[in-house]
Amino acid sequence: MRVMRYGREAVLVELADLGEVMGLHRTVSDAPPPGVRELVPAARTLLVSYDPGRTSFDALAGALAGTDAGAVAPGEGRLVELPAVYDGPDLAEVAELTGLSAEEVVRRHAAAGYVVAFCGFAPGVAYLPGGDPALRVPRRSTPRTAVPAGALGLADGYTGVYPRPSPGGWQLLGHTDAPLWDVDRDPPALLTPGTRVRFVPA
Repeated sequence: MRVMRYGREAVLVELADLGEVMGLHRTVSDAPPPGVRELVPAARTLLVSYDPGRTSFDALAGALAGTDAGAVAPGEGRLVELPAVYDGPDLAEVAELTGLSAEEVVRRHAAAGYVVAFCGFAPGVAYLPGGDPALRVPRRSTPRTAVPAGALGLADGYTGVYPRPSPGGWQLLGHTDAPLWDVDRDPPALLTPGTRVRFVPA
């Protein structure tokens, strides 16, 4: 674990891997040190913003350095079930890449449980690591200029759903009609770090 200043009101914690990030995020979320405002996990880091009127960098860095960054227990976290139609344009290509039938790709993907590790490149986009290791496939060699909202994709060991139309290079397995981003909802993102996710074939 490496703890660094990040501006005047944040601490950046570098960790060994995604499992440690998820573990530290859960631990600090459940019992935040005084003054913590917000946690922003990523693939290898956790950004912790704080109120300088309530704590200091040194105090917070010391508290974080003494925190266990163990792995997240699989049964923890709120569960969201997403209806999924496995009709994606890349389903046949994923089957070929994995050496499985399309039906087996769908079965294995839907059978796995996922936990949101972090959110990124657009509002509502959640990165779901894990799943069946046989379904680990690369990004497309040429990204699409337009991917529809709700598209369900795989890339580099992650599953993700596009909450709105955007460019993208993930392998598309299908889609969901679940509203992943709603500004009138609190929080607006349906999938937040630590949320458990299951895809239910529709």
